Amino acid sequence: VPVLSEPPPGPSETMSQPRPDEFKPPPECPVFEPSWEEFGDPYAFINKIRPIAEKTGICKVRPPPGWQPPFACDVDKLHFVPRIQRLNELEAQTRVKLNFLDQIAKFWDFQGCTLKIPHVERKILDLYKLNKLVAEEGGFDTVCRDRRWTKIALQMGFAPGKAVGSHLRGHYEKILYPYNLFQSGANLLVMENTGSMDSRDAKEHKLQDQPQRQPAQMPDTCPSARRAKRMKCEVGATICVKMEPGEPGENRPNLRRRMGSFVAKPEPATLYFHLHYLSSQTPFALQVDLVVCLVCNSGGDEDRLLLCDGCDDSYHTFCLIPPLSDVPRGDWRCPKCLAQECNKPHEAFGFEQAYRDYSLRAFGQMADAFKSDYFNMPVHMVPTELVEKEFWRLVGAIDEDVTVEYGADIASKEFGSGFPIPNGKIKVSPADEKYLKCGWNLNNLAMMKPSVLTHVTADICGMTLPWLYVGMCFSSFCWHIEDHWSYSINYLHWGEPKTWYGAPGFAAERLEGVMKKLAPELFESQPDLLHQLVTIMNPNTLMTHGVPIYRTNQCAGEFVITFPRAYHSGFNQGFNFAEAVNFCTVDWMPLGRQCVDHYRMLHRYNVFSHDEMVCNMALKADTLNVVLASAVHKDMVDMIREEQELREKMKKMGVLHFKEAKFDHLQDDERQCAKCRTTCYLSAITCPCSPGVLVCLYHINDLCSCPITNYTLNYRFTLDDLFPMMKAVKHRAELYDEWASRVTETLEAKLEKKKGLPVFRSLLAESESRLFPDNDLLRRLRLVTQDAEKCSSVAQQLLNGKRQTRYRCGSVKSRSQLTVEELRSFVRQLYNLSCSLPQAPMLKELLNRIEDFQQHSEKVLADEVPSVVEIQSLLDVSFDFDVELPELPRLRVRLEQARWLEAVQQAHIQPATLTLETMRRLIDQGVGLSPHPSVEKAMARLQELLTVSEHWEDKASSLLKARPPHSIETLNAVAEKASGIPAYLPNCLLLKDTIRKAREWLQEAEELQASGSIPMVDSLSDVVLRGQAIQVQLEPLDKLESLIAQVQEWKGSAAATFLQKDSTLSLLEVLCPRCEVGNVGSPKRKPKKGKDSPKSNKKRTPRLNTLSDVEKALSETKDSTSAMATLEELRVREMEAFSNLRAVNESKLLPTADCMDLKVCVCQKAPMGAMLQCELCRDAFHSVCVREVTDSCETQPWLCTQCQQSEKPPLDKVLSLLASLRCIGVRLPEGEALHYLVERTVQWQHRAQHITETCNLPELEERPGSPPTLTRWVSGSHEAHSNTQAPCLTPELNRTHHAQTVFYTEQRCIPLQGLSRELDKLMVEGLLLQVSVPEVQSLYHILLEGASSRHRDRCTPPPESTDCDKHMETVTGSEKKAKRPLEREGLNVEHRVKDKKHSHKRQKINRKSLQHRPTSSSSFPHSDFSQSDDSDEEMAVCPAESCQLPAGDEVDWVQCDGSCNQWFHQVCVGVTPEMAEKEDYICVRCTLSDGHMRK
Repeated sequence: VPVLSEPPPGPSETMSQPRPDEFKPPPECPVFEPSWEEFGDPYAFINKIRPIAEKTGICKVRPPPGWQPPFACDVDKLHFVPRIQRLNELEAQTRVKLNFLDQIAKFWDFQGCTLKIPHVERKILDLYKLNKLVAEEGGFDTVCRDRRWTKIALQMGFAPGKAVGSHLRGHYEKILYPYNLFQSGANLLVMENTGSMDSRDAKEHKLQDQPQRQPAQMPDTCPSARRAKRMKCEVGATICVKMEPGEPGENRPNLRRRMGSFVAKPEPATLYFHLHYLSSQTPFALQVDLVVCLVCNSGGDEDRLLLCDGCDDSYHTFCLIPPLSDVPRGDWRCPKCLAQECNKPHEAFGFEQAYRDYSLRAFGQMADAFKSDYFNMPVHMVPTELVEKEFWRLVGAIDEDVTVEYGADIASKEFGSGFPIPNGKIKVSPADEKYLKCGWNLNNLAMMKPSVLTHVTADICGMTLPWLYVGMCFSSFCWHIEDHWSYSINYLHWGEPKTWYGAPGFAAERLEGVMKKLAPELFESQPDLLHQLVTIMNPNTLMTHGVPIYRTNQCAGEFVITFPRAYHSGFNQGFNFAEAVNFCTVDWMPLGRQCVDHYRMLHRYNVFSHDEMVCNMALKADTLNVVLASAVHKDMVDMIREEQELREKMKKMGVLHFKEAKFDHLQDDERQCAKCRTTCYLSAITCPCSPGVLVCLYHINDLCSCPITNYTLNYRFTLDDLFPMMKAVKHRAELYDEWASRVTETLEAKLEKKKGLPVFRSLLAESESRLFPDNDLLRRLRLVTQDAEKCSSVAQQLLNGKRQTRYRCGSVKSRSQLTVEELRSFVRQLYNLSCSLPQAPMLKELLNRIEDFQQHSEKVLADEVPSVVEIQSLLDVSFDFDVELPELPRLRVRLEQARWLEAVQQAHIQPATLTLETMRRLIDQGVGLSPHPSVEKAMARLQELLTVSEHWEDKASSLLKARPPHSIETLNAVAEKASGIPAYLPNCLLLKDTIRKAREWLQEAEELQASGSIPMVDSLSDVVLRGQAIQVQLEPLDKLESLIAQVQEWKGSAAATFLQKDSTLSLLEVLCPRCEVGNVGSPKRKPKKGKDSPKSNKKRTPRLNTLSDVEKALSETKDSTSAMATLEELRVREMEAFSNLRAVNESKLLPTADCMDLKVCVCQKAPMGAMLQCELCRDAFHSVCVREVTDSCETQPWLCTQCQQSEKPPLDKVLSLLASLRCIGVRLPEGEALHYLVERTVQWQHRAQHITETCNLPELEERPGSPPTLTRWVSGSHEAHSNTQAPCLTPELNRTHHAQTVFYTEQRCIPLQGLSRELDKLMVEGLLLQVSVPEVQSLYHILLEGASSRHRDRCTPPPESTDCDKHMETVTGSEKKAKRPLEREGLNVEHRVKDKKHSHKRQKINRKSLQHRPTSSSSFPHSDFSQSDDSDEEMAVCPAESCQLPAGDEVDWVQCDGSCNQWFHQVCVGVTPEMAEKEDYICVRCTLSDGHMRK
């Protein structure tokens, strides 16, 4: 079971010289990853990689992905007994030191003392090194005489100047000097004269001595076991050596405190000789004393007389060399017994077998527990580097005893292989059957046809049959080479990695020499130590002495291959399972015979007979391949020559008897040479005196003492039998030899005798057709041919100008060009090839052209001023050269410089395109160029220009952004200075443009002020805005800005005066006559495009339809007169629109058949309950919808919200506004509108005064308003009610049968019946005025009072009318006529045609009724809206001047499309029905008043 010792001491406590801080791993060995095709033939692949891998001795092979053979070993049935390995006994140098310490400890143990190793400078003294250095310097006496202790201290690594040498002398004198005296035999000099005793005394002494020695003999245990129990680490770093249980003195007290209880300085040896000589002259002393000292023959001083615990001989303490100062307390041995015990030969070192039989599972549990406990972490987390360094530290540590176990050399024949085998215990699935016959299955590899071992008849366990290896952490395999220097292959089935170290075969003797040099004591007792697999040495030590060492970590699923005579060793990183086997190829055969000779010298047995294997192959010569036959032939030549020489020598020595022997029928151990243990096959010497004993012909003198003539030569074949066998093999190999000779001749040809590439190809083809083996010669031929092929291809590519493709190490394909030097070397290589290539002369000529190109390039590059054309031509020529030219980068750099200089020169030629960005770009490009005087000069000039340009650009930019702006003179001065810079400067150009704009603006402002007309505010604002956008100080700008500010202030004051609170109307919209009054026109009016205005109007101002049109028109007027004309035209349109709107709205409140469908008020519902009627637009509104609490009652006309647009300030306030505007001296549309409003108000006042005076209208007196009048519509009524009616409403009869609807008006309105047109227009225009004048309210009350008086007079005969009454009672055509509802909104043409069919009902005229119809009873305009189509009571009068009064049942009428909307007889106005249907008709009166013309 692995045992871990106590915690290891610190570095200062180790005995050995301080080692390097840590182990330095050797370089890695090659790792091969074959493809599936390469992996198919293991011997071919190994032969392929051998030239590379044999240089390192070992290599690793990773199978292709997916190659995973099943593990076929029965885990439960596998049991084995592992080997015990103590790590610090494995290393050669460490073992030598341990053996030395064993001898020292044993020496002092037999002297009755316990060895205590001292400390020097805080580290354990290396006694072995100290002893060795003193011996090398000439011994203790010489070192003391020459005072070399300081030198020895330095050699042991101690710092100088601390008197360490004296300490070393003391320790050597106390511990090592007595031992060396003992080794030299000086302490036995006193025994030399004991032979003078008589034979009787000697015999008696011998008989007495024999039984007394037996108890002193050590138990028969191996040194390693003893050492493991003896070497313990205690407190204070004291190493104490104790005896095993059962040894004498087991129960002794601790003897370490008696370490210095002896006399250190010995007496001169001559004194002891003298005393011994004197005592020898008195033989009677022995007879007198029973116990006497064997040195002085005296029995005196009995208290100083020591009795040997081994033989009972007696010695005085002062007679010993060196003398003892005190009697030892423990067992003591005399010098004679001490010599017998210490000089016993060392037992051969080897591994012990463990006492426990493990199963695979139990061993794994133990191994994992050990590693986990040792590193204190899970096994899979321990780094391999840490395990490796710790392993080599433990191997070299004397004071640390770590023991592990290794399940090595487990026979697969007994327990089963890890690979599947046919008819094995583990059944294989069909998917894994391919592994049964796979060549990499180690059960198959050793005995495949290419292997030489197939000709060995016996199964060799571990060589031809795989061995199994179960490892644990730190378990190791020591330095060794395989049996017969064969190949080996190891496969790690599973588990943790296995670390390998290997040395190539050519370094085998060097490695052996280094180990013998560093540990000669081990090889003295075991000459074949390296073949025992028990010794290891640190790879760093071997590398220090010039042995090449390589390493690798073999992971699960990987192979490691070792090559012939390649020393290898290693250790396991943890629990794993591996399998290994040996194999031999053809190239091994010479090494195999050399190995047999080496074994003979070491007296090492052979695993198999090499001669037997060669003879077996020779007997089957016809079946051998040519390569193997050739190798066998060469081997047989050497074998037969050697055998012939030995047999002839035997005959000369006198051997007379010869006998044939069937050695191949004997076991190997029955035919081994008694001297060298070589397995005999061809011949052997025997003697009748020693049956069963034989020797080889080399050791005939070591058989026995009988005369040679008695010896018998036993032979397997006679020479006559061997020569035909060799001849048969030779004949088989001749084909290959002839081919090989031709290949050799071809490869060695020189100069003109070189063959062409086709010859090499033919030799390769022949080798493939005859299946010649892939040996060194064929590989060399293939390599030379491949080189020639490649050189030919590269040469052809170079000649064709194609890029070469080269393969670099690591199988990474990279494309690169040859340098010129490489091309020269390549040309030399072409001429040095073993074959002749036709491309060589042409490539030589190409090289000459390239050299010419280089010369020309150097000349161009030396020119001061570069030429773009010349450089470009050189670069174009270089495209034909597929080589790396060092001049090309320089030419490209020079070309960039030349192009840049041209670009700079071109930019200076055209300054208009030389912007700052262009200069910066050129400078940036120039910075990236390589330095050159011309470039630096151009850069300096360009940088200076850029600096100046940026300065003036920044100056111009700052001037333009300055607040307040600078004067035009300052800007002009800067612009003139910047104009001389040869570059495009946008800010400077903008500065110039700004100066130009400033001058133009000043001129415009001057012209504006110089003209006598008042400027329009829009033009003034435009001038101010443009002046503000100019970044120049402009003196007139402040004055103009103040004017604009005054205008804005005036507009604000005017808006506050006129606009109502929260009004959505603009000031201009309030002041101007209205251009948009509702959406109601004539019922018959058809919207016809192109007929809105006569053609003559195209020369006049366009029709003003919207407020923006009005504002535009006013802004475009040149003076106030034209503005007044525009506003007058707008007033006429306003009056006409309100006339139509009033007529339409008035008709809504007449009795009608569809009153329930009538929509009034802002809520768009039917009239109901209390109603209000607007005095201006005559529309009806629900009182609850529009009446406010603060509204006054009937003292002034009530206007709806659409008609009441402003606050209507008094006239004096408006006049003050107009006066303030005139003081400003700026025209604006609002001012023109206000001016017109004042003039319109004044004119209206004059007209109202004139009409009042003409009609003798009384002044209005304030009186309370009349109570509201109820208007009721009753269905089915045929008579008019006689009650008092509202002035504005006339009750009518409705013959429909709708439900009753009742509503009334809260405020009286001026009735339109009986009101003259002039008064009506006067009242409407007074209400439209946006200025408050008292005449409007006065006129309202006068007309309202007049209507009341007319209503009262209706029941009495009218008196004689006055002129005013006539004026008021005159009914115009438009007031007498009610428009027919033939074309109401939504009535289409088809409806109109349908109505015409019943025109006899609509257009009958009763003349009689017409004549007797009173004028006052004429219908209210639009009364037709409230009548049915078949009414016979309608009587109408045609307003034509010459009415013809047509008679008949049906009369055709037409309505005027002008402003009067009156109806005329078609016959009276000359209109046909077709014309009335298709065209608009405008009467003569409307044509004269409105300017319309009939088309």
